[in-house]
Amino acid sequence: MNLKTLLTIILSLTLGFTYAQNEKTNREEFVLKLPVDGEQFYEQQVDKSPYFVKENVLQIYPGEKVFVEVELKKKEITSMKVVEKNLNPEKTIEIEFTQNTKDRKSESMMLKIVNPFKKDLEYKAMMFIVGHNQWIDTTVLPVKSKLTGYESWTDIIITIALSDWKLK
Repeated sequence: MNLKTLLTIILSLTLGFTYAQNEKTNREEFVLKLPVDGEQFYEQQVDKSPYFVKENVLQIYPGEKVFVEVELKKKEITSMKVVEKNLNPEKTIEIEFTQNTKDRKSESMMLKIVNPFKKDLEYKAMMFIVGHNQWIDTTVLPVKSKLTGYESWTDIIITIALSDWKLK
């Protein structure tokens, strides 16, 4: 075996190992604590759990920021996975979910989605809010090509599920 072949094999193995190590299938457990009205807080233990609860259905909690790497086949989304680092920015959606507060009072919840694609990114959203015991559909706008989309709600959202991802 010559040196060039050996170096190619080592480089291939190193790159494969690096990309495999980048996948992040589960969030670590944490305590979710959301200010409500200046005096009360909503608190919940969130166990170690998968980001994708079903195929291409992402569940995200306030305070989380994730990189979702997408595989495409003929401009159709075939798979999605959360990764630790954005190593492929041309095919990685950045998603951040935050709570905006003032004086320990909730003012709004904000979902930020960065679309890296040359087509508009469409998706559906359902939320689980404080004081309710079921998922609620909510409307969201498509994220335009190569832009960032923002959605905000005044409800105190415990978690949100994003699904039906499409490029249009």
